[in-house]
Amino acid sequence: MANKDELEITIDKEGNVQIKVIGGDGSSCVDLTKDLEEALGLVVDRRLTEEYYAEQVDAETHLEQND
Repeated sequence: MANKDELEITIDKEGNVQIKVIGGDGSSCVDLTKDLEEALGLVVDRRLTEEYYAEQVDAETHLEQND
């Protein structure tokens, strides 16, 4: 069975969005979230974990809503 990537999306009370990619490999996490990031607004913070450079990825992206 093929591995499936998972996106965990959290929106706080101020409308800030956090996207966490689970199960991707390498830079695929950035590709997985690209369209969503563009639709939601400006990326203000991107934290790549050490898994980004390994086979499995666990990365978080923080977005700020466009006014």
